[in-house]
Amino acid sequence: MFYRHYRAARTLALCAALTACGGDNAPSPEQQQSQPAAETANPDAWPELQAALRRDPEQEARIADLLSRMTIEEKVGQLIQAEIKYVTPEDVKKYHLGSILNGGGTYPDNDKFATPEDWLALADAYYEASMDTSDGGVAIPVIWGSDAVHGHNNVIGATLFPHNIGLGATRDPELIRRIGKATAREVAVTGVNWTFAPTVAVVRDDRWGRTFESYSEDPRIVRQYAEQMVEGIQGEKDSDTFLDGRHLVSATKHFIGDGGTERGIDRGDTKASEKELAEIHAAGYISALEAGVQTVMASFNSWNGKRLHGHEYLLTDILKERLGFDGFVVGDWNGHRFVEGCTVESCAQSINAGLDMFMAPSDWKPLYKNTLAQAKSGEISPERLDDAVTRILRVKLRAGLFERNQPLAGRTDIMGSAEHRAIAREAVRKSLVLLKNNGGLLPLDPEQKILVAGDAADNIAKQSGGWTISWQGTGNTDADFPGATSIYDGIKSAVSTAGGEAALSENGDFSGATFADGGEADVAVVVFGENPYAEWHGDLASLEYQLGTKTDLELLQKLQEQDIPVVSIFISGRPLWVNKEMNASDAFVAAWLPGSEGAGVADVILTDADGKKQYDFTGRLSFSWPRLVHQTVINHRDEDYKPLFTYGYGLHYGDSTQISNNLPDDGETYADGALEDAWLMVSRPRAPWQLMIAENGRDPVAVTGNRASSGDDNNITVASIDMESQEDARQIDWKGLRGGSVQLSAQKPQDLSRYIAEEAALTLDIRVDRLPEQPVSARIACADGCAGELPLQQPLQSLPTGDWSQLSIDLQCFAEEGADFSRISNGLSLTSEGPLSLAVANIKYVPGAAESAEIRCRG
Repeated sequence: MFYRHYRAARTLALCAALTACGGDNAPSPEQQQSQPAAETANPDAWPELQAALRRDPEQEARIADLLSRMTIEEKVGQLIQAEIKYVTPEDVKKYHLGSILNGGGTYPDNDKFATPEDWLALADAYYEASMDTSDGGVAIPVIWGSDAVHGHNNVIGATLFPHNIGLGATRDPELIRRIGKATAREVAVTGVNWTFAPTVAVVRDDRWGRTFESYSEDPRIVRQYAEQMVEGIQGEKDSDTFLDGRHLVSATKHFIGDGGTERGIDRGDTKASEKELAEIHAAGYISALEAGVQTVMASFNSWNGKRLHGHEYLLTDILKERLGFDGFVVGDWNGHRFVEGCTVESCAQSINAGLDMFMAPSDWKPLYKNTLAQAKSGEISPERLDDAVTRILRVKLRAGLFERNQPLAGRTDIMGSAEHRAIAREAVRKSLVLLKNNGGLLPLDPEQKILVAGDAADNIAKQSGGWTISWQGTGNTDADFPGATSIYDGIKSAVSTAGGEAALSENGDFSGATFADGGEADVAVVVFGENPYAEWHGDLASLEYQLGTKTDLELLQKLQEQDIPVVSIFISGRPLWVNKEMNASDAFVAAWLPGSEGAGVADVILTDADGKKQYDFTGRLSFSWPRLVHQTVINHRDEDYKPLFTYGYGLHYGDSTQISNNLPDDGETYADGALEDAWLMVSRPRAPWQLMIAENGRDPVAVTGNRASSGDDNNITVASIDMESQEDARQIDWKGLRGGSVQLSAQKPQDLSRYIAEEAALTLDIRVDRLPEQPVSARIACADGCAGELPLQQPLQSLPTGDWSQLSIDLQCFAEEGADFSRISNGLSLTSEGPLSLAVANIKYVPGAAESAEIRCRG
């Protein structure tokens, strides 16, 4: 039966990270490139700005002199930014590279615990190499960029501020400026002189995985905050503080429309009129340019089908000419590769369109070689090359890099200082939004017995979110945050000082022995929410919180059944549909992603020892909160605007507002009953699925972080790799010492029977690196033993070794072998009895795709 309709998969075309092959309605990157713009160019939609900074004639003369002495090789080198894992100081000297960066989760010597001194030593080595003229070259200082997006978040011990979505709720522009200044100071300690911040996206669809990097759905807030953050980081233009070494180079990102992509798909297409682009999505850029921002990062997304990394009209005609930007435009992580006709290693189109510096982390050498050839041949004109280099030199001169102005370098007392942590704690207090407080339950008396529950209560990594030490914010423990406080730490300290008791129980279980007098809890504070993610790893198909699991809801209901008043502290990077959880809570606080100073929560939810409030709730929603699960695009000023909580909502203490405990709890996932793709893994597992390694006779091992193995002998290993983008695939290796599998499992059975009814197929991108010599199988199973298992050895042997292909299997094949799709707990398991090496990505069930599947069992 299994082989009745078998066809070997031999397609070599790659699927985009969030675009289906054979079933998804989203256009592919190639299709997007070919789509015409929606309207004729309309430059009048944009304001006409003058250059934000007066050009220094002496600096301009110096630029001209440097340019006249530079070889074409040196000029092309300035256009290249390489990642510190893939570039040495010797490379910087040899190729005269203009810039380096550290990606999220990259550290000096690949050491997560590298000290500020280690960072500075590496920065010094790169700088000295760039200024070495022993080969007769021109000394041009290298500039080091880092994603310090909520503090210097790549460095152990740094102060971590709330992510932008929390800052948007504070409605305190002056606080934003202070955060920018404090961040710049900590970055300066390590010798890094450029931060890729702030993100000024205006989010339209909250399913987007970068929603937490946005200040608001309201362009007015984004515009106001962008100016304040840029001035905090760079100092005020035309003042003595501007780029003085205590203030560093800022980058607004991602130009432009990144928050407006269809269905919230990261790196997708933003379909909008030019007027909408200018009035909504450009708001933060206008104020940042007026504040004198020195760099702008191009965006991965398209605008009406054309990729921004190759968009001459927007990068040159609008940004540089209409808006008067005289700094330089840097690309995003290999973002040029998506431009029509380009590859990672060659893209003259981007430079010609107005990109001034490639971000080419690992493939920079062939890109340098090809760009040099294109400059010599005239494909990149001498005028465009000189313009790009001029812009880069201008920023370096303004920032004092030639003089190595570093007054804070090595000042480790600044890193994570009490002053900066106080600012971060203030930001936490001001970012909290009180959504529900029935019966005036909050503030709590600290002299009570308080049960603190939930997996985020004592979890600094979870409360800090993505872009925290590692790129995705995963793989961290509380030990990685010296000097920080979890939310439980803050509650325990305040309660103990007041004479009460705070007991921690993650799952909410407790006995009379939990409290000293043997009594039960007077109140429960439950801290729960989203696990960390960054970029497209966080894209959602549905806004329903814990779709398919609801373990946190069960915890709330368990406490409620015991008549224990419940305060919910919700950790999230966006508004989510939590009606069920809110119905099971007496008070509900949106805490966003507060960062390292979790004690700020206790400052607000607890009274002082005299029973008086310490701080009131002042946070206000900068994003509308959905009433229905289908309200994925809900922004104030929309015509049909009916959220659960409106933009600007937020209770104070003393407000008498009572929120119904019967909010609509219909969790139908998709609007109009339409069945969409069921994603099991895109870049990383999608909830409710978790990636596990399961060996015969051994306990399963959860795959967390970017690498995991089955035991001391590493019989089975799973590692994050790049297929099209950063860490968007998984490499799986079996040594064959024992049989075992890698599986996508759910804690609770999932009803996926509609996918059988609608003739769905399991699809995945796959690359076989070592052919199997022993049996391999694919399995879909239930927790109680029902399973459908299919042999895969022959199909894998027919695939081209070392190349990506797509494999699809009719789900009916698994059903015929015994899988009950009304109660699936193992969405896919790949098992090998011998050595095997393969990579997988984009695993999902696609409705209607059975007919075109390579392996079919119907028709």
